[in-house]
Amino acid sequence: MKGKLNKMSKILFSASVIGWIIIGVLLFNFVNVDASNSEDANIYKKLKLFSEVLFNLRQNYVDELNVDDLIDSAIKGMLDEVDPHTYYFTPDEFDKFSTDTKGEFGGLGISIDKKGEYITVVAPIEGTPAYRMGIHAGDRISKVDGKSIVGISTDESISKMRGEPGTEVLISIIRPGVEEELEFEIIREIIKIHSIPYSFKLDNGIGYMRIRQFNANTTSDMRDKLDELEEEGIRGLIIDLRFNPGGLLREAINTVNEFIGKGKLVVFTKGRAPQTNMEYLTTYNRIRDDYPVIVLINGGSASASEIFAGSLQDWDRGLIVGQTSFGKGSVQRLFPLSDGNGIKITTAKYYIKSGRCIHKNLNDKLLKDERVKNGDISIEEIEEMKEKADEKNHENAYFTNMGRKVYGGGGITPDIEIEQSLLTNLGVDLRRKNIFFNYSVDYLIDHEENVTLDYIASKQDIDELLKFAKSEDIDFEQVEVDSIRNWLKNELTSNIIGRKFGEVERYKVILKEDTQLQKTMEIFDKFSTLEEMFEYAEEIKQNKKEEEKDNM
Repeated sequence: MKGKLNKMSKILFSASVIGWIIIGVLLFNFVNVDASNSEDANIYKKLKLFSEVLFNLRQNYVDELNVDDLIDSAIKGMLDEVDPHTYYFTPDEFDKFSTDTKGEFGGLGISIDKKGEYITVVAPIEGTPAYRMGIHAGDRISKVDGKSIVGISTDESISKMRGEPGTEVLISIIRPGVEEELEFEIIREIIKIHSIPYSFKLDNGIGYMRIRQFNANTTSDMRDKLDELEEEGIRGLIIDLRFNPGGLLREAINTVNEFIGKGKLVVFTKGRAPQTNMEYLTTYNRIRDDYPVIVLINGGSASASEIFAGSLQDWDRGLIVGQTSFGKGSVQRLFPLSDGNGIKITTAKYYIKSGRCIHKNLNDKLLKDERVKNGDISIEEIEEMKEKADEKNHENAYFTNMGRKVYGGGGITPDIEIEQSLLTNLGVDLRRKNIFFNYSVDYLIDHEENVTLDYIASKQDIDELLKFAKSEDIDFEQVEVDSIRNWLKNELTSNIIGRKFGEVERYKVILKEDTQLQKTMEIFDKFSTLEEMFEYAEEIKQNKKEEEKDNM
């Protein structure tokens, strides 16, 4: 009996020591608290309360508890009260986050973000396994290799999806509008991120440049590509930022520099701490010829890409077309903590030259919404919330350098809105099951000598493709085929051309069925200067207002 009492005394003594150590640490950290400051005094009282709760749990709970887990959970619970971009890292997570920046890795080729409880695809990267297999922006990843990843962090999900090149991973997808869960067997490849994968002169004399993200080489790559395009004698330029998730702020500023010259304000940050309030100006004596520039954006354009597009709009150096951008305009800073832990904290927000804040607060609210986390809200309801938020944002008018009216408070609103056509269910199935890619491999074995750069898929080629699709258990009606025959021809053509002549030639063919790009090219065919394009954009806005009045 005496032995048991001694053992119990030691346990209680240990628990007491742990509790008082925690209190001691808290006292040490808050020894400089101003007692006259009621807020500081309240913080001390709450921290003392926290230590008491922890001490009593550790001492009295029916089962043995892990103090580290309790404290980590308490920290993560605290961060539930702030925005979703502020994140606490355990030592393993922090080490991976800090070192996982090699520029290439064995992966799938998708840009992801956590929306509610789901890891969601922001954009597939062109030319990667995920892109070829038909992974779409908006797809929610539910399982990896049969194991649920619902609720886990973005970094945890990345670690599960990445692996040795050549190995296979099974990805389960929940796709809006599709009832059953979709499965994709994907072979990992080395993913090398090229900032500007496509740059060429279009048939109508307009230059086209696709910027995938803003990395350390974007400015130098852009300069080289622009030099090449200008030598070819372009009469205008399309810069495609659709599904560009952002990247390095400095690169966004330096690329804007190419079009507006030195000493111009591009972006500034505002936060609660004085050191977070900064201005970023262009610094190079570089400015391109005054040819018209149109920037394409959509809901997948975020962060640095929004700064680029919004800045060209603010300085009246580019017409912005497409759809309203994502609205990621908050600044995060990484802080190392004791024992290898770390924390990423939102410290400020981005504002562009006109004074517009890029950040869309609704995105943060949706990420914290329990209905979104639990899947208890429909896509229609979310879209309605976004429409109302955009209407409210349009109450905040700002002005460009020339006095054109623009709107802010959540993403960049295009000067001219152009919607993108969507894939049919048959198109989704053909892409998802990799039908075009697999068929084109077999096709070239028998017909490679006959495939030239001007190849166009024939009716017979399409019929053979559809037979192959049926052999892969894809069912469809003839009416479905008829409704997308032009798309089928273009998609098959691009895959066969791409298999023989490479990714850039494949991409040129794909653009022929790109609704937003084709309508953007029509603007260049109608107008030769930015001033004319700005007038056209204003005319469209006025006509839209008149139509809305008539419908009231």
